[in-house]
Amino acid sequence: MKISARAERIEPFYVMEVAKAAQALAREVAHGSRPMIFLNIGEPDFTAPPLVLEAATRAMRDGATQYTQAMGLDALRERISGWYADRFGVRVPARRIVVTAGASAALQLACLALLDVGDEVLMPDPSYPCNRHFVSAADGRAVLIPTTAAERYQLSAAKVEAAWGPRTRGVLLASPSNPTGTSIDPQEMRRIHAAVQARGGVAIVDEIYLGLSYDDAYGQTALAIDDSVISINSFSKYFNMTGWRLGWMVVPDALVPVVERLAQNLFICASTVSQHAALACFEAESIAEYERRRAAFKARRDYFIPQLDALGLAVPVRPDGAFYAWADCARASEKLGVQDSWDFAYALMREAHLAITPGRDFGTAETTRFVRFSTASSMEHLQEAVARLRQLLG
Repeated sequence: MKISARAERIEPFYVMEVAKAAQALAREVAHGSRPMIFLNIGEPDFTAPPLVLEAATRAMRDGATQYTQAMGLDALRERISGWYADRFGVRVPARRIVVTAGASAALQLACLALLDVGDEVLMPDPSYPCNRHFVSAADGRAVLIPTTAAERYQLSAAKVEAAWGPRTRGVLLASPSNPTGTSIDPQEMRRIHAAVQARGGVAIVDEIYLGLSYDDAYGQTALAIDDSVISINSFSKYFNMTGWRLGWMVVPDALVPVVERLAQNLFICASTVSQHAALACFEAESIAEYERRRAAFKARRDYFIPQLDALGLAVPVRPDGAFYAWADCARASEKLGVQDSWDFAYALMREAHLAITPGRDFGTAETTRFVRFSTASSMEHLQEAVARLRQLLG
């Protein structure tokens, strides 16, 4: 069977490949004294809160399970609009909000709406692998620009200007970022946007971790800049609805009918039950619970990052959001007698029953010496992980 060149360009999602190996080992050691601890997947250990579950049950009981319009429930789009006003002080009209089948569908729709064959999109290295694959799947080309700790592993306006070429269509940024948990300074975001606009390009900003910001200096939406920014968001991270596959995007008015037409054909609509459930995310009781959970994620970060540093797994930039630690494992790899972050991750899996993610997924800029820890697990698991690391690394 002939496979398309498009499909051949898509690399494996190594996070999931490592996860499969960890799951297999976990079954073998499940009943031993050291069961597997998973710090590899970016999935909150919290699940949807009570009001959300009740809303889903009510929707199913009442038969509210048929297709919605492709743009999503009007009521949900209004709730999302209200959240931007209440949380960020930014007016985002509901008409510009498109509810999608997860942030993944939103990114796919954005790329299909904006990119032609051979168009280039500038992205930081390291960055979330699927973002560049969405570009590739739309027959575009992701151009990864190496970044440094001094730059918070984010692009700058100067780097965007230097890398812009005749086929460049725009930038795809993430703030806060996966795998680093770092955000773009709002003033630098404005400068990047101005550079993109001056060249007739488009700025797409992945903001799925924006709700999990811990520093007011960074926890601002790029939608505050102007209406031309395309923002991608999700109910998976802050709202703890990973398996419900629900997200949204905010697009300029001119792009609304284009995205709607694509969504009608590709997805029909996002899950109706998930949409009805998500209405309850914005109730005061639910928001209060999400804020308690955000404080718990911050406490985990504040405990875990110094522990990694003390063990020789230096985290060059303190994450200001999300639930990740981007750690330099070069010294630790040398201590264990392994070559790079890939081998280091498998060594931890075998010897400490600890699953983490090697840097290979996230680009090529020094990623062979970095690993990503997820702090989305419980404090108890993080403390046990530190104990195992200390025993292994001394």
